[in-house]
Amino acid sequence: MHRRTLLCATLSGVASLGALALTGCGPQKPFQLGFIGGLSDRNSDNGQSGLNGVILAVEEFNRAGGAGGRMVELIQRDDAQNAGTAAKSARELVEAKAEAVIGPFTSGMAKVIVPITGAAGIFQVSPTITSMDFYGKDDNLFRINRTTRDNASDYAKVMLGRGQKAIAVAYDTRNRNFTESWLKEFRTAVTATGQKLAAEVPYESAADADFAGVVGKMLASQPDSLFFVSGALDVARLAQQARKQAPSLPIGASEWAATEQLIELGGQVVEGLLIVQNFDRDDTTPRFKEFSEAYFKRFQRKPGYSSVSAYDAATVVLTALKNRKSGESMKDAALRSGPYPGLQQTITFDANGDTPRKVFFTEIRDGRYVRI
Repeated sequence: MHRRTLLCATLSGVASLGALALTGCGPQKPFQLGFIGGLSDRNSDNGQSGLNGVILAVEEFNRAGGAGGRMVELIQRDDAQNAGTAAKSARELVEAKAEAVIGPFTSGMAKVIVPITGAAGIFQVSPTITSMDFYGKDDNLFRINRTTRDNASDYAKVMLGRGQKAIAVAYDTRNRNFTESWLKEFRTAVTATGQKLAAEVPYESAADADFAGVVGKMLASQPDSLFFVSGALDVARLAQQARKQAPSLPIGASEWAATEQLIELGGQVVEGLLIVQNFDRDDTTPRFKEFSEAYFKRFQRKPGYSSVSAYDAATVVLTALKNRKSGESMKDAALRSGPYPGLQQTITFDANGDTPRKVFFTEIRDGRYVRI
């Protein structure tokens, strides 16, 4: 029995001490765990799915007894893909004395949030950010995902294998930290393989964005394929214009768009689209099947890449919290507690909190992601 629980049980059995003897013997104050992600922005499917993954992990952790009998309470904050909102939410998590923070989910928001939480010494694990700005740094940020360099390099090879040598790219400057990092790495990779970027077309995501004009600029370079470094909502709209203006050209999108919403919104126009996934959707192992069933039962939808990555991130944080020694930082506890059993892949961190991750290239066929 936990020492505190034993003490309270002993006191409660000594009637002569009266009710005052039980002061302070109620439930222990829960650990505060922070979450921050885009829950109300144009690409909120990414943040909401991630939140669901964290909620499921925390609920399972608490049902299993928490950390030495002490439960975890989740504090949710929205960054809204807006620098001002993100900064305010990050400061609120600092003021709440969060033991750790899971998120953010985009590199653009990480640029705003990480300096604030880092200055407060808060340990943070991002499930999905990939920008090279956060790679190889000895700070309080750990990342579950691979880098833009890894993904862009693999995309270049796969597209070359498909005969795509003159690629026009559109990229969303609203998540500039990610999209420009991705484009830079892609430019380097295609040059090394003898391919070229026929066009680089920036635009800012908005409800009234001129997607027809963006695609028109891409096509003016006479490319042999179109590629979108954008979120799921924008990719669906860009694909719609691509099918209208150049129905025979191959299309693809970066990993940022690889959510369930892409297929729901895109329908027929995203059929054939090339996109990478950082998890295997067709995994039939007992552990992943159990997770998928529990996720569907809890949220009435299938898990996506941010759900899986966020659940893995929560596994890291909650394990470190449970294993932390007196006076030990969460970062040190996290480094000491690995490797971690991810849902599909073992999670190992180097001293800087970076980790490798296997990915799977897919193509949308008949309304689902199919491995190629």
